[in-house]
Amino acid sequence: MRFSFPTLRYERSFLTPCAQYSRRHPTESERILWEALRGRRLGVKFRRQVVLANTIVDFFAPEARLAVEVDGAAHHGREARDRGRDAFLAGYGVRTLRVKAWDVERELEGVLAAVRAALG
Repeated sequence: MRFSFPTLRYERSFLTPCAQYSRRHPTESERILWEALRGRRLGVKFRRQVVLANTIVDFFAPEARLAVEVDGAAHHGREARDRGRDAFLAGYGVRTLRVKAWDVERELEGVLAAVRAALG
């Protein structure tokens, strides 16, 4: 089953290169988490830096409709915006799990346990 979002052509043409750049230049915490998620290591396929509607999510499991966002220093002070974004995605049936970059780098097993729990 293909999972798709309504995206305007100009949004996709702008966001796709941004997502591609982010895939080629991940943060350290994104790189660590991707190594743990890739290749169906948790039983579902994850994709990284995925364009969903008018936003880019760090990791997305289409089968489970789960987005995993790594919140680093850039998210400080943007909590209200992030909540709005999560609500927007929830309107399309996508659950969002937010994890701190610090936790990914220092407590990876705890983060993976949270992802497993979110997957059900």
